[in-house]
Amino acid sequence: MFAVIKTGGRQYRVVPDDVLEIGKIAGDVGTIVQLGEVLVLGGDTPLLGTPTVTGASVAAEVLQHKRGPKVISFKKRRRKNSKRKRGYRDEITVLRITEILADGKKPTIGPRPKKEKAAKPAEGGEGDAPKTAKKKAPAKKAAAAKAPAKKAPAKKAAAKKAPAKKAAKSDK
Repeated sequence: MFAVIKTGGRQYRVVPDDVLEIGKIAGDVGTIVQLGEVLVLGGDTPLLGTPTVTGASVAAEVLQHKRGPKVISFKKRRRKNSKRKRGYRDEITVLRITEILADGKKPTIGPRPKKEKAAKPAEGGEGDAPKTAKKKAPAKKAAAAKAPAKKAPAKKAAAKKAPAKKAAKSDK
């Protein structure tokens, strides 16, 4: 089932679990809001509203409020110091559609629980498991093995070097 909703002067086609950015609406982060202007209810038997479908609404969870991208109007004239940049940012609300309701029903699905971050244990605390130390290969042996291998190609490169140019004779 899908719905076409109107909010902020724009129309959106939505299905459950859609995430969309709309113009700022009232509602705290993590709450469920109802969008009442449903223009079309789609599915097996689509319902077209005149202008809206009566009793239909869309329930959505508010994920966050943020500022949109900066929109700049730029003016350029043929004069010195005449460039002007003026910009603004829209206030945006990010929503996740939870369900599409018909016949004046109330939302049944609540906001999703937030994922908790795994708490890191404090260092030096009692009862902590001992940390495993990473073993490193001895650096001296690796350096000694690599050093002769580097010198051999350098000698070959010197042998392949072109002979030096002879000094030009000068007339006295």
